[in-house]
Amino acid sequence: MTVNNTQPLPLSDIASTTDLAALHAWMHHEYGPVVPVQLEEGVFAWMVIGYRELHHVLGSPAVYARSSTRWNGWERLPKESPLQMALAPMPSMLFAEGEDHRRRSTAVHNALEAVDPHELRTFVTRFADRLIDGFCGDGRAELRTRYAGRLPSLVLGRIYGFDDAEIEVLAKAMSVIFDSTGPEVFEAYTELTARFGAAIVDRRARPGADVISRLAADPIGYTDEQLIAELMGILGGGDRTTSEWIGNALRLMLTEERFSASFSGARSSVRDALAEVLWEDSPSQLNPGRFAAHDVELGGRHIREGDMVMLGYGAANRDPRVRGSQPQGMGANHAHLSFSHGKHACPHAAQGIAELIATTGIEVLLDRLPDIELAIDADQVRWRPSPWARGVVSLPVTFTPMSP
Repeated sequence: MTVNNTQPLPLSDIASTTDLAALHAWMHHEYGPVVPVQLEEGVFAWMVIGYRELHHVLGSPAVYARSSTRWNGWERLPKESPLQMALAPMPSMLFAEGEDHRRRSTAVHNALEAVDPHELRTFVTRFADRLIDGFCGDGRAELRTRYAGRLPSLVLGRIYGFDDAEIEVLAKAMSVIFDSTGPEVFEAYTELTARFGAAIVDRRARPGADVISRLAADPIGYTDEQLIAELMGILGGGDRTTSEWIGNALRLMLTEERFSASFSGARSSVRDALAEVLWEDSPSQLNPGRFAAHDVELGGRHIREGDMVMLGYGAANRDPRVRGSQPQGMGANHAHLSFSHGKHACPHAAQGIAELIATTGIEVLLDRLPDIELAIDADQVRWRPSPWARGVVSLPVTFTPMSP
């Protein structure tokens, strides 16, 4: 297929493609480092897929700003478009700029950094065991929905200070928000904000050793509305990406013979698989997250003030100018952009929490079910079509039944 490299690529074409390696190679060849994209009829943006160009964008917040209020496409975006919710500006770190962003990101980092890693590992192990107990006697399970898709939200709920009953409600609501498209998404969102609001009132009166209490007491002086937005941003950014990270690493380990050693105790391979996934099948593929503060040239394209600049993390990680023809060994290289880069990168403390959840979650699963095998052929594992995230539809496995 040959396309003139000035012709916008429909976002729907990207969303419907599951062979991302082929798509990314084609985009790099046909378009170069910056791709014109059609979001909706008459609504356009630029997707940055060049590694060096994306690194530059992420490191230049004064030029490629974060607040979506700058976007020049609001009037053309249909009211019913799902991008309305994704781009709606919120009073949180995600959309803040300049000094406001520095203060918010510092508050979030401090609140997450105070999470004790030994206590966190205990939480992860306990929830992992609880989930495994739910299916270990069956001899078969679907790991995406019953394990990878649930573990992070349970753990994040605990470090937010919720009890077990509240955590289950939170986990269910997050599942609805990410996996549904109907009116139940709004209902789940409303449920979460209401529970966060009640929790904030409680923590202000009776603070504890949890993330909500630390943010509520931070000198930044969060209002309840601002704190709800911050909590939603942390949870939204950490839950699904960590779930897909676990699921994608398990897929790799279950389908590639070179990782089979992990199933007999070589735990270093778990980290190798997690690192490789961040290059090859990053949970974060695309983010509609920057807006040109003024006219600028990027990758041979003229970007106008107010244009949306989309961050193509997955495609940039596969940039042939950086990867060359020998992708082997990239897993040990941590220069991938899956956690973003620059001032708006995923906070370092959050990266550490996500890695601990993913690593411990997979290790506990392999310890409990050492003879676990994929229940279908490797080529039958399907990727969920999405332009934003990368994750499998399902991951059915079999194993020797074990007692809870």
